[in-house]
Amino acid sequence: MRPLLVSLALIGMAITGPATAGQGVVELSVDVSKTGAKIDRNIFGQFAEHLGHGIYDGIWVGPDSTIPNTRGIRNDVVDALRAIRVPNVRWPGGCFADEYHWRSGIGSPRVVTLNPNWGGVIEPNSFGTYEFMDFLDQIGAEAYISVNVGSGTPREAAEWLEYLTTAQPTTLARERAANGHLAPYRIGFLGIGNESWDCGGNMTPEYYLSQLKIYSRFVRNFNPVQQDKQQMLKIAVGPGGGEPRWTEWTEAIMRAYQHHTWSWDIDGLSMHSYTVGQWPPSFASTNFGEAEYSQVLKLTLAMDDLVSKHSTIMDKYDPQKKVALVVDEWGAWYAPLPGSNPGFLVQQNTLRDAILAALNLNIFARHADRVRMANIAQMINVLQAMILTDKEKMVLTPTYYVFKMYAPFQDSTFVPIALDAGTYTHGNITLPRVDAIAAKDTTGKLWLAITNLDPRQTIEVEASLAGITAKSATGETLTAPKVDSVNTFDAPNTVVPKPFTAEVQGAKLALKLEPKSVTVISVKQ
Repeated sequence: MRPLLVSLALIGMAITGPATAGQGVVELSVDVSKTGAKIDRNIFGQFAEHLGHGIYDGIWVGPDSTIPNTRGIRNDVVDALRAIRVPNVRWPGGCFADEYHWRSGIGSPRVVTLNPNWGGVIEPNSFGTYEFMDFLDQIGAEAYISVNVGSGTPREAAEWLEYLTTAQPTTLARERAANGHLAPYRIGFLGIGNESWDCGGNMTPEYYLSQLKIYSRFVRNFNPVQQDKQQMLKIAVGPGGGEPRWTEWTEAIMRAYQHHTWSWDIDGLSMHSYTVGQWPPSFASTNFGEAEYSQVLKLTLAMDDLVSKHSTIMDKYDPQKKVALVVDEWGAWYAPLPGSNPGFLVQQNTLRDAILAALNLNIFARHADRVRMANIAQMINVLQAMILTDKEKMVLTPTYYVFKMYAPFQDSTFVPIALDAGTYTHGNITLPRVDAIAAKDTTGKLWLAITNLDPRQTIEVEASLAGITAKSATGETLTAPKVDSVNTFDAPNTVVPKPFTAEVQGAKLALKLEPKSVTVISVKQ
């Protein structure tokens, strides 16, 4: 993982009053008979790297800890993650993955190493393969394992997958059983390297492609239940931005894919993009105002153009959209909190981040035909985290609550909407006042997610519904007193959802959206 700059100049900081007063009702229309792609549940994936306190103290406290745990894994964290229905977790990195050697993290005693990428701290390897798979079993998620292409070998990766997945009585399978797991593991996703253009080895597209073909061929999943419809999906390293360097990378991989043979294949192309603005990250994660709020949201909306740019290239070589665009690192990257280890990437999580998360999830949903997986960075204690911990204490962030509110959109069917969003202006920045998506869940129920970006003005929305007769529309809304409001260990409920009811007016819904809010409702017929 490295900082990836969104292709926008840092926005000027002129401060003027809001230019939204006097705008009328926002009109939105939905026709439930017109449906689009499935919003794959895997776009709500998580990312856990051996970085800072993301693993140790965040997930792993050890079986002898006084903090309640199951086989060393924090019970409070497990309960919180089960509640948001985490579909998959990417592990062990990140940049860490290309220096990770899996044998250091199995059996006993564990090999103690260094973590040179993130603070140069000791890596005890107490949390290894067995612990990660146990963690996934506890939260009900699938494994997305990133293998070491940078400093590892095809043989090392192939043996890890055999150790994990074979049911045959091989030496590696017997070793897995001796380490506590007789049955083969299910591995849903295999990442073949990480940022191979930078921290993963500074490779050219051509060199990486030569390695991709080898790893795709020899790193196999032998689990008997994954040989047909539940096959492991292989994800190649993809772009890290929108500049020519990155479009050329996408071109190279997808051009080769177009002519791939039976002996190698890929199912996804990764893309990394953070909302950061410039390097080193300079935006504060706390104590900011409307200027910084609007600047960051302007930057994050560039994700739509970035997805479109690389999707267009992929369409040229893969018009059937067999290869997914996997945005497996995204989120806000701010300046480290004062007093923290800069290598631990510690930042707070505010209402601004909740709105940022909703905007990105909406973008992914609108591109659901190509974007079928995404992983926010990162799950606990690092960057735009779901959860923050400090010894025995735990707090859920505003971003966590957006993921919880959006859970009904997992595996739902996208329903296009027509929206007259209006504009919100602050200084020289103009944004849409409103952003929204709609979808039908697996039971046929209609869901709407509507975000009011305006931090000062309540917005009235009139939603016209075709193909459905609404009896009621209820859900939750998430807002707070200020754009930089946070949840802390002492005040954990400053930014939490509260009940919301829309007014049914014939074939229309009337909604009053509080300033700087995310609202999700279901429509009952």
